[in-house]
Amino acid sequence: MSAYPDWLTVVRGDAPLVVSLPHTGTEIPAAYERGLVSPWLARKDADWWIERLYGFSAGLGATVIRTAISRTVIDVNRDPSGVSLYPGQATTELCPTTTFDGEPLYEPGAEPTKAEIAERRARFFDPYHATLRGEIERLRSRHDHVVVYDCHSIRSVIPRLFDGTLPHFNIGTDGGRTCAPALSDAIAAICAGSGFTHVVNGRFKGGFITRSLGRPETGVHAVQMELACRGYMKEPLGPVTDGEWPTPYDEDHAAPMRAALTRILQACLTFTPSKA
Repeated sequence: MSAYPDWLTVVRGDAPLVVSLPHTGTEIPAAYERGLVSPWLARKDADWWIERLYGFSAGLGATVIRTAISRTVIDVNRDPSGVSLYPGQATTELCPTTTFDGEPLYEPGAEPTKAEIAERRARFFDPYHATLRGEIERLRSRHDHVVVYDCHSIRSVIPRLFDGTLPHFNIGTDGGRTCAPALSDAIAAICAGSGFTHVVNGRFKGGFITRSLGRPETGVHAVQMELACRGYMKEPLGPVTDGEWPTPYDEDHAAPMRAALTRILQACLTFTPSKA
């Protein structure tokens, strides 16, 4: 019997790398369906197919942690205090009430109450973060350093969140605070040589997972990678409708980005503080 709840998957590895998949879940337990406008809107902003794109990571010896719960139920990459990670910019809450495009997720008056948010936090958010911290501690007992790699994706064009078309690779380290510069430099170099566009600490500088766990002075280096969906999906650029989003996962279309991501995780595995 698993020691974890059925919504939480942990594949343990012995390498100094933790791969976090906080937004690939699409499950919405019946208790949390009340008041939602539509099942499609509630799942629209999932990080589609990211668990398949990174399916090679456990084979590298990484520890992989994934929640099956939709971010609409609770977003495990938001600051639970309610403080915005991106002051002055549009974003979504711990328990989102709108899509990235600003569409209401709930019928008027059906948004989660403070008590309901607290219950969701205790049931899903806290166990996810306790598991992350526990796995980091386990690996730090064996290694001088550990890299936490937080996997994300987003549609390439969302005017409410950013101007223009997002670069393919968006590396976030909270302005260099969550990992040694040598690590983010190595990742950026791979992105630069991949044929895809990239940026370091652009619109997406890292969410709560990266910012709360990245402590390079203690040997824990955290990086968020936000991928533009067009890099691995046949993405219709601009607004999307029910029935056209998400597009199916296509191994051939995803192969070039998957190859670059393999090199990136291999760089995380070979990174040592002496390179900092």
